[in-house]
Amino acid sequence: MKKTVYLASLALSILMISCGGKEEKKDGFSVNRQKTETTKTKTESSDKASKRVDLESVGVGPVSSVTLEALDQNLADHGKTVFQNNCVACHMIGRKFVGPDLTGVTTRRNPAWIMNMIMNPEEMVKKDPLANDLFMEFNGAPMSNQNIAQEDARAILEYFRTIE
Repeated sequence: MKKTVYLASLALSILMISCGGKEEKKDGFSVNRQKTETTKTKTESSDKASKRVDLESVGVGPVSSVTLEALDQNLADHGKTVFQNNCVACHMIGRKFVGPDLTGVTTRRNPAWIMNMIMNPEEMVKKDPLANDLFMEFNGAPMSNQNIAQEDARAILEYFRTIE
């Protein structure tokens, strides 16, 4: 019993000595350690693929151009339904989830690129630099191919126009 109390006291004493304050003394000098905060610069945040603006690239896939006219609310409503049935497992509107937040995506990407990414995610990641950068930014989580038809991809694009 005395041996156990002695060992416990010794261990506690060593622990208290080793966990001293933040002041260190070396060779007659004292060093006060302070926590430094890192700040992100504007270039670091804009380097993220999800924030990058590229309205030129159309990506890789069957769509080479899309002409956007006045918002078609019926098409947008259909797109919202398709989105909710196929995409919400990975994408949230208004915040990052498994995949990027899609709020304002139509202001950052060419409409043809968006449709190609919806319909052709595997080839986009392999051959499109921006899609590959997104893949890397989101921890290598691939966008699964939901076999979305071109008409439904167009409807999702129309829905995205309503969430800017």
